[in-house]
Amino acid sequence: MDLTSSPLPLEENGFRMIPPDPCDTSIDEMEGLKEELKKWKERVERAEKAKADLLLAKTSADEEYFKAEEELTKLKDLQEKQHKQQVNIINQENAELKSEIELLQEDLVKYSSLLSQCGQIKKKVAEVQMKFSHMEGKKDDCLDMDTHCHFTVRTKIPFRLNQKQALITFEDEEVAQRLLKKGKHTLILDNKATDVKVIPLKLEMGFRFELHVTISGKKINVSEIPDLSIPDEWMRDKLELNFYKPGQGGGGEVEAVKYDRESRSAGITFLKPGAAQSIARCTKYPFLVSRRCFRLSVSPDTNTHLEKLQVYCGISKKTLLLKGIKGMDDDDEESVQDMIEIHFQRPSNGGGEIEAIKYVSNGAMWACFEEDS
Repeated sequence: MDLTSSPLPLEENGFRMIPPDPCDTSIDEMEGLKEELKKWKERVERAEKAKADLLLAKTSADEEYFKAEEELTKLKDLQEKQHKQQVNIINQENAELKSEIELLQEDLVKYSSLLSQCGQIKKKVAEVQMKFSHMEGKKDDCLDMDTHCHFTVRTKIPFRLNQKQALITFEDEEVAQRLLKKGKHTLILDNKATDVKVIPLKLEMGFRFELHVTISGKKINVSEIPDLSIPDEWMRDKLELNFYKPGQGGGGEVEAVKYDRESRSAGITFLKPGAAQSIARCTKYPFLVSRRCFRLSVSPDTNTHLEKLQVYCGISKKTLLLKGIKGMDDDDEESVQDMIEIHFQRPSNGGGEIEAIKYVSNGAMWACFEEDS
């Protein structure tokens, strides 16, 4: 063995260093190392436990997070669904409003056209309620042979009654209002109970006005004049001569003649008041010209104008609308109407005397209402 191959290290002062012998470590130092090792083990165990608790808390937090996401998704879906429903409801209401506006516009156009054309008013007068009020008297105590008439005109208001609905009119307004406050009524129809909804009857637009008609005592209108190959001046002269016949129960001295060849008509104005009244009674009048006899159509000249035009709409105070009448056969309309009438006539049900009733089981019908005088 070569002892010089591994020389011992030298210290700085030139002395050799000899390593300590392990056997020389004291027992106290060993115990201290064991205690320190034990402490480190405890620290590691606490760290591992803390790590496990953190992992558990993280897992629980992840679960809560996923639950919150699911709840948020459900809430968003519910909000979107409610929003769509609200949009659908608004669209439906808008469509109904547009339909009502269109109907009102149609009524407005119809009434405007009716009022703008005097001839159309004359045609429509027979279809509405027209009441003769009085004959207007003379003006300023002067001779006036014109006939002045005054009419009061009221339109009828139509209402569409659909299937499974009924209209009921009571003699007493208080009965109708009492039943209206109750709202819903239970009727026994064919031994079955059915709930019927009572709602007020909303009527559409109507109008009333005064019609003043003046029938001239001096002027007549002539039509169906023959188309002859003579000048217009000659035709005016022949018409003047034809109606200048005071000795034949009508006519007289003519003040003016307005002739229109295109329409084959003329306006004859007499000089004497009242001269036109006797002639106007004859719808046909003889006309002698060119050795031929023609028959002219004669009518009184009238002047018509409107006054005090009023447009109105409202809710009927005595008539109620019944909706939701179910559970009956379509062929038993009369029986259902009788049972409805019996129910609403009984004072125990809050009813009273009924003036009119109409029930529609299938299809639809129109009812007309008039304004109370």
